[in-house]
Order: sequence, then C-alpha cells, then structure tokens
Amino acid sequence: MRFYSTNSPHTTVSTKQALFLSMPADKGLYMPTPLPFLGTDFFSTIAGQSLADIGFAISQALFGDEISKVDLEELTHRAFPFDTPVVDLEPGKTGVLELFHGPSLAFKDVGARYMAALMSYYSKHSDKEVNILVATSGDTGGAVAMGFHNIPGVRVSILYPGGRVSELQEKQLTTLGGNIQAFEVDGSFDDCQAIVKKAFVDSELNAHVSLSSANSINIFRLIPQGFYYVSAYGQVRQYGKQVVFSTPSGNFGNLSAGAMVQKMGLPIAHFVAATNLNHVVPTYLKTGNYTPKDSVATISNAMDVGSPSNFVRLAHLYGDDYDRFKTNVSGYFYDDDETRAGMKRIYDQYGYVACPHTAIGVLGLQAFLNQNQEDYMGVALATAHPSKFKPLVEEVLGLTVDVPERLAVLANRTKHSIQIPAQYEAFKESFLQTV
Repeated sequence: MRFYSTNSPHTTVSTKQALFLSMPADKGLYMPTPLPFLGTDFFSTIAGQSLADIGFAISQALFGDEISKVDLEELTHRAFPFDTPVVDLEPGKTGVLELFHGPSLAFKDVGARYMAALMSYYSKHSDKEVNILVATSGDTGGAVAMGFHNIPGVRVSILYPGGRVSELQEKQLTTLGGNIQAFEVDGSFDDCQAIVKKAFVDSELNAHVSLSSANSINIFRLIPQGFYYVSAYGQVRQYGKQVVFSTPSGNFGNLSAGAMVQKMGLPIAHFVAATNLNHVVPTYLKTGNYTPKDSVATISNAMDVGSPSNFVRLAHLYGDDYDRFKTNVSGYFYDDDETRAGMKRIYDQYGYVACPHTAIGVLGLQAFLNQNQEDYMGVALATAHPSKFKPLVEEVLGLTVDVPERLAVLANRTKHSIQIPAQYEAFKESFLQTV
C-alpha cells in the first residue's frame, strides 16, 4: 500500500513514511492507494466477529504482505482488547454504537491504540526518538496519552485549549507523566491545531527533532476508525434494512473514516453529519459554500472545531463533487439548549444516558429518519462515556453518574501542564526545552 497527498496525487510514499511524517510537505493530507474493494462476500460474513478480528481482516487487505500475518494479528489484537457494541434504542429502527469501552472512555481509543501499535512495530529496530504532537479539543489527547504512555522511543506533546475541556478530560492529559507532556494553550482548539500544523512545516524544528502526529491529520488515526463502522453493520444487518450512520462531528475524521469503508464496499446508505454551533459542514451541505470560521465554545467541547482539517479528505472521497457529497451526507446542527433538551428526551424515552456529543448524534439521526419515509436502520455513534461530562450530565438528567475506576483514579492526581499563549514561537521555545 502506498499513500499520496491530496495536493499531489501522482507522488506516493510508503506506509512507514505516511505513518511517521503524518502530513506531506505540500500541506495536503495522505490518502491510501490502492483502496481495496472488499465486496459483499466479506461484509456478509462479519456478524459475530470481534473488533480485533475485523480490524485484522481489513488490515490484511490494506497491507498485503507488507507486515507478516503473525505480526499483524498480534498488533490488531493488542490494539483492541475491547469491542464496540450496538445498543438498541428502538430494536430494528435505531441504536447507538458505543465506542467508549477502551481505556480513555472515548472513541479515539480505537485510532490512538492502532497507531501506537503500528509505531511500536516500526520502531523496534530504530534508536531515533519520535516526538508526537497532538492538538485536542477534549478526547483525542486522553486517548493518545493513554495509548502511547510508556511506549519506548516515543514522546508525546499534547496541546489543549485552557478552560475548554472537562475536568476529567484535563486529568487524562496532564497527570500521566513519563513520556507525556501537556501544553495548556490560552486559545481555542483551532489555535492548537494551527500550531501543530505549523510545526510540521518548520524546517528548522524538523532538522532538530523527528515529528509525527496522532491527530486525525494522520491517516492511521482514520483507517482503524473504519473498523467499527464495519462491526456495527455486522451487528445490525440481521434486520435486512439499509443502514444510516449519524456521526457527531468536529474535525470530521470520524465521518471520513466511514466514507473510506463505504468506498471499500461497506453498504452504508447514508451519513448524517451532526454538529454543534460549529456547523461549517452542515452549512456547506445546505448552501454549497464552505467557509471555515473561528470556533465557538459549547458544552459538546470535543466538536468545537471551526476549520475541520478532514473536510479536504471527505470531499476528496466524494470526488470533490458537491452533488455526490450531498447525496451521501446530510447535515444537522444543535445549540446548547437543544443539546440539553435532547439529552433529557433520550433518557426519558429510552432510559439511555448520553453525553452531549452522543445526544447530538442521536438528534441528527432522529431528524433524518423523520424527514425520510424509507424504512432505514439508524445507528448513532456514542463517542464518549457520560462520566467524562459528569457535572453536566448529572445537572441535566438529575441523576448520579458513576465514574469507571480507570477514570476515577485520575481525579486526585496533580495536574502538570506548561501554559503558553496561542503563538507558535512560544510553543516552539517551550517544546525545545522539553526534548
């Protein structure tokens, strides 16, 4: 398998180069080629398979003999010691795909752990330290921190917007220590993301250190996220209906992963892009005009992205054709009051406790199903455990949310972060002092 830049389709790099470089020098994004078409026989036999088994089978199709079967099987099963179950809200009509059963209680465990396993595999015979830069709006940082913690030869620097992540999210970023360093940025997620992107094209910095990214600009964050769309399809195909996925969206890596496996043959009938007030993609789907904006802070903070990096990939997967894009994706967005009301309604109707991001996914799915007469099976992605937003969920629903032990142990740990303004040079100076 090779990888090309969305800005230079005729120039390709190896798997290892795409994994560690993360972002091409021409500022495009890497895409795999050729993308294998798996066909109906593959998807008709996946019911009952674990996420690890599905990940291994798809990885084999992607990598071929580039990684041995034994190593690839070990790698995928080490990455996914958990599954991603579809929980019924209305059997045969709507369900939620729970993606929070990994160590950090968020969907980004899937991509982060697969990346960590791949980097560990390729780094076995190298004495060169890799420095991973990550911008997070909430959940990415925790998943990456826990996925890469104490992996030999890897240092992780996480940039997060101060005051814009939940308390437990911040604990995940700032309390592990070891090879994990947190930078608390006085700005927004978009500011953090801009700093990371600038670092990758800074020739002076790259001459001193080996940089890589675990953000969704790295294609190997997206590839494994496609695995759970396949797993979900295997769980609901028994109903014999066309399947619609509703994806809570911020940087649009998650939806891009779904579009990728759709292109590989997974029979996804339609996607719903569900966002908060950072609704540049739903607006694009309505008007045809894509206009990134400054991000707006909301209670669904992991989706507070005003300039989603992966819009380029998503559009590319649909041939940069607006009509084709709109045929495959519908967009809906919700403000904080609507999100709170949605969380309450979901609990009252189904007894299901949803975090604000998951609630937006369910609201978008319900809106799409109500506006379309076809009898679909709808699956909304549940992206984070409600305990990660414990004060908000308890306030809205009037109940006590239990915190799983793997998250609760962080509560009393001391936060350690480097506070910096939202300026690239300030980050560069502080970062070079830590390596």
